[in-house]
Amino acid sequence: MNAALFKELISQLKVGKQLPDAVYLHKDALIEASESLLNFIPAVAQAVKVSEWDLVKLYKKEFRLSLLSYPTFYYESYPALQQSVNIDLVKLTHKVTDYSNSDNPPILHRKEAMITPSNPHFEHFKNITQEGENAGLYENTRIIGFKRSWHNIIERHGYELVDGRLFRSSAVNPSVDALSIDRHKTAIVRHDLSAPMKMLVKNGYLNGEYSIFDYGCGRGDDLRELEAHGLDAIGWDPNFQPDNDKTPSDIVNLGFVLNVIEDQDERLEALLSAWDLATSLLVVSVMLANDSYIAQFKSYKDGVITSRNTFQKYYAQSEIKAYLERNLQEEAIAVAPGIFYIFKDKLAEQSYLQQKYKRHHTWQQLTSPQPVDAKDKLLITQHQQLFDDFWHTCLDLGRIPTNEEFEQSGKIRELIGSHKKVFNLLQDMFDTEEFEQAEKNRKEDLLLYFAMGLFEKRKPYTQQPEALKRDIKALFGEYNTAINLATELLFAIADTELINTQCEKAHKTMSASLLNDSHSLIFHRDFIDELPLLLRVYVDAALQMYGELDDNIDLIKIHIRSGKLTLTSYDDFNKSVPFLVERIKIKMAEQDIDFFDYIDESRRPPLLNKHLYLSQHNGIYKKQLSFDKRLGKLMEFEPTEETQMVRAEFEVLLGKHNKKIRGFTLISLNN
Repeated sequence: MNAALFKELISQLKVGKQLPDAVYLHKDALIEASESLLNFIPAVAQAVKVSEWDLVKLYKKEFRLSLLSYPTFYYESYPALQQSVNIDLVKLTHKVTDYSNSDNPPILHRKEAMITPSNPHFEHFKNITQEGENAGLYENTRIIGFKRSWHNIIERHGYELVDGRLFRSSAVNPSVDALSIDRHKTAIVRHDLSAPMKMLVKNGYLNGEYSIFDYGCGRGDDLRELEAHGLDAIGWDPNFQPDNDKTPSDIVNLGFVLNVIEDQDERLEALLSAWDLATSLLVVSVMLANDSYIAQFKSYKDGVITSRNTFQKYYAQSEIKAYLERNLQEEAIAVAPGIFYIFKDKLAEQSYLQQKYKRHHTWQQLTSPQPVDAKDKLLITQHQQLFDDFWHTCLDLGRIPTNEEFEQSGKIRELIGSHKKVFNLLQDMFDTEEFEQAEKNRKEDLLLYFAMGLFEKRKPYTQQPEALKRDIKALFGEYNTAINLATELLFAIADTELINTQCEKAHKTMSASLLNDSHSLIFHRDFIDELPLLLRVYVDAALQMYGELDDNIDLIKIHIRSGKLTLTSYDDFNKSVPFLVERIKIKMAEQDIDFFDYIDESRRPPLLNKHLYLSQHNGIYKKQLSFDKRLGKLMEFEPTEETQMVRAEFEVLLGKHNKKIRGFTLISLNN
């Protein structure tokens, strides 16, 4: 074995935890390595008289390896390093470092990456890693490599290790009521607000207009942040703030409370108590998990039990939705995986849903006013901003605003007269194509809103917001007309030939997309509003089960024939070749969602031909197109088609051509 051959063999490895300068591999995974490495590594171990080792660290740029002893590799979630033997194969020297008496030894993470997928421990290790990801423990990878700092991070995030698994600290304290809640991250983790609170921010509910009660607030992490912004926010918790009053509020947050109550009657009591306190909106959040994850724990009642006799109940998305609707007799609206809104104020519910389906346009002034006479010209010149504001209000509403809907109504009526007269005047002065498009957009948004109400089988509202009544009268004439059109639209999403035709149409009109003939249409999340109305209904019908799209979702795939929608998330979509980290498949017929996480980095598929999903007006489009053509020529794939492979295959192909990627450039490995 020489340095050149060693380097080549390391570059060809398809297994192991890949770092920029090294590969970590468990000795049980050596069967997947080349025969040369399979024989060489044990021979080196024998030569330096090391019999106890579990992992080997193979250096990519040096003729060097380390034999690492992790005696509890298969038994502890985050095993500690006992001994490291670093072997310099050039100088033929080695150094032994003993950590057996250290109170802060290095520890392992992401163990599934160091073994083969066929290893019986693979799925278990993968779940452990995902658990840490969901809790936000991997945000700063530089400080997690040692036992003390790792345990500090776990504690700071409000968790404790029980049987090697993560549980919220308040839930594992047997001396207190299990209802206590710390801030918990399930998907998008931040250090300022919890996931449900961040959704309230996104939807405009933390703007100071609403009072907030945090039911089960734990140590009050969210409350401190809300109070710092001057919001009317209070909370109660049976462990940390038991003396606080349970106060009725506009918005009540029941965040990750239902998971830790093992008694079903008490769990229901918590839900109903929180609902009673909400005057407008109840936000319910729970922890989600699949069957393979739950199987790692001991079953107890309808959840799992740990060795400390603590309880956790995990839900599926459809399960918690059904539970909420069955017990509250109200529509539970999914806003994210595991997060639901239940409105007590039905006018507020309609306003939220209308806003959810409304496209937001930034209207650009493309034309200049052409006054019909000198008097009008003088008025326009003297009050240009006033007329611009009125016109843009018309564009925003897709109709003429009422007096209440335009703040400066009195002034404009004093100058010209009624809103209708002003609008007719502006029609003579401006190109009206913008308004016609705005009117069409608003009409489509409302049809989408009504169609989704029919899809979800919402109860008819006894009252409607005044603005909605005006919209219906101006755009449809009467309510039944709108409902009939929405019904036809909803039934049409089951027509696969029509969906196929609409996908073909979308592919021609959207800023960017990829059409796989009669199979699927793929596009970036930024272009969802460009879809034809029927496809918007298709997509939003699927999203009823998932919730709102967040910034983590990059691409959307409409499955033309199967009634499915796939959402994909990449490690960094701005890179020339992003890698897939999560795939979510929503199955409308089964009313189910499958989540697929690509924790094993070697199996993450690269996104090839990324230019297909970029608008030609995008600043990097030309650079991406040029790169994709060069890469396609090198790897022999078509630059206009969807190409699939896993990261390990991709890197082998690059290595075969002695190339690596730097930014948007292919360079030789020697550089």
